[in-house]
Amino acid sequence: MPPPPDQPPPDVRLIKWLVLVLTSVMILGVIVIIGLLVTRLGMAPAPLALPDSISLPTGSTAQAITLAPDWVLVLTQENEVLLFDRATGALRHQIALPED
Repeated sequence: MPPPPDQPPPDVRLIKWLVLVLTSVMILGVIVIIGLLVTRLGMAPAPLALPDSISLPTGSTAQAITLAPDWVLVLTQENEVLLFDRATGALRHQIALPED
């Protein structure tokens, strides 16, 4: 017995339901991604942390830090590169970068 003409076949109803669910999931996913981007990109970066054994010269402020197994490289806001021994914290080299 064929279905009444006002109702679609069961296969079409299943596909219609699946499309509705998929659309809802995609819309919720986009909303979640946009929410995460807004909250994460608005946060300030974590402050730079030097190992406890290293102390910067007076008046120097760290702009970037690179950690290696046996040394720590610090780029200061005064355009200097400071190379410290990681084990002892002693300053090995101090290089002044040219101004642009």
